[in-house]
Amino acid sequence: MDLTHSAADEEFRQEVRQWLEENLVGEFAEIKGRGGSGREHEAYEERVAWNQHLAKAGWTCLGWPVEYGGRGLSLFQQVIFYEEYARADAPAGVNHLGETLLGPTLIALGTEEQKQRFLPGIVNVTELWCQGYSEPGAGSDLAAVRTRARLEGEEWVIDGQKVWTSLAHQADWCFVVARTEVGSQRHAGLSYLLVPMDQPGVEVRPILQLTGTSEFNEVFFDGARTGADLVVGAPGDGWRVAMATLGFERGVSTIGQQVGFARELDEIEAIARSNGTWDDPVIADRIAQARLGLAVMRTHALRTLSAYDSGSQGPEASVSKLLWARWHRDLGELAMEVRGAAGLTVAQAPYDLDDQQTLFLFSRADTLYGGSDEIQRNIIAERVLGLPKEPRP
Repeated sequence: MDLTHSAADEEFRQEVRQWLEENLVGEFAEIKGRGGSGREHEAYEERVAWNQHLAKAGWTCLGWPVEYGGRGLSLFQQVIFYEEYARADAPAGVNHLGETLLGPTLIALGTEEQKQRFLPGIVNVTELWCQGYSEPGAGSDLAAVRTRARLEGEEWVIDGQKVWTSLAHQADWCFVVARTEVGSQRHAGLSYLLVPMDQPGVEVRPILQLTGTSEFNEVFFDGARTGADLVVGAPGDGWRVAMATLGFERGVSTIGQQVGFARELDEIEAIARSNGTWDDPVIADRIAQARLGLAVMRTHALRTLSAYDSGSQGPEASVSKLLWARWHRDLGELAMEVRGAAGLTVAQAPYDLDDQQTLFLFSRADTLYGGSDEIQRNIIAERVLGLPKEPRP
C-alpha cells in the first residue's frame, strides 16, 4: 500500500482548501462545526443550504461516475477532500445515507430508470434518505425482519415497524428491507424497496436519547405504498442488495470522521493541560494511547479502502467498525475522567450539554448502532475465520 500523494493530489488538496476558505464565510461561517452525532438538530436548515451550495459547486458524490453526476475522483482525492473538509470545521452533512449508501447501491444494482429517477436528487441534495433496516427483535440480526410487503396491482403495500431509524423525521424517502414472500424465513424472501415517507400510512416517532436530542426514530408502516418498480434487484433478492449497501458503509468519509476524532482528542488534551490532570501519568498515558489508536485507525482505513478500490477487499474490512467504535466510546470515558466533577453538571438548565458531555453520552451507542460489537465479532468469526456458528436457541 502506497500512502504517498502525487503532485496532482497535492494540487487537488490546495484546490479543496482554497474553495473551503472562500466559501465558509458569511452565513456559512456561522455554522462551522455544527451538526454531527448527537447534534443533528443544530442549524439544520442552514446546513441543508450549505450542502446544496456544495452540490452546485460539484462537491457532492465525489467518487460516483461522471455520468451519474459525480466527479469520478480517485480514492486518495476523496480522502483528501474529507480530510480538508473536517480540518476546515465545515458543518456536518445532511445526506450521508443517500450519498454513501443508497446512491452507490443504485449505481451497482439499480435499473437505469431508478438511477435516472433518484440519483440527481441525491447529487443536488434535494431528496434526503433514511435506512429502514432494524426492527424490534431484529436489530443487528437483519435476517429476522418481520416488516411485510405484498404486491397489489402496480404497488407494494407495506406493514410493519422499523426502529433506530436515523434522520427519518427529516427524510423524503426510505430504503426498506421487507419480507415479500409469504412463509419465508431468515435471508430468503426479502426485498429492498424504495418508499416515500410523506404519505398516509407512514408515522415517525422520535426516540429521546441520552443527549436530549432525537436523531433516531421509530417508523411505523400501516398500509404504506410504493411503486411496483421501486424494488432494487429482483423481488426476494433483498438480502444480497442489503449486504451490498452495508459494504458501502465503511467508505472514504470515515477518514474525515477520524479528523473529527482527532479534534475531539486535541480538546481533551487541552483541558487536561489546563486543569492539571495532564500531570497524572495514567491520564497522560491514556491520551498517548488514544493518539496511537487514532494513527492505527487511519492506516487500517486507508489499507482497507485501497484493497476495496483495487477489487481485492479482504477480511480487514470486517474489523473497521469494531476498531473505531470502541476507540470512540473509550474517548468519551476519557473526556469525563479529564473533566472530573466539572463534567457532572450542565452549563445551564434544563439540559445544556457541552461538547465533552455530548461525546460521552452519544458514544455509548457507538458499539451498538450499525451492528453491535457482539454481532460484528460473530460475523468475523463465522464468515471471515470460518469458525463454527454460535449456537442459537
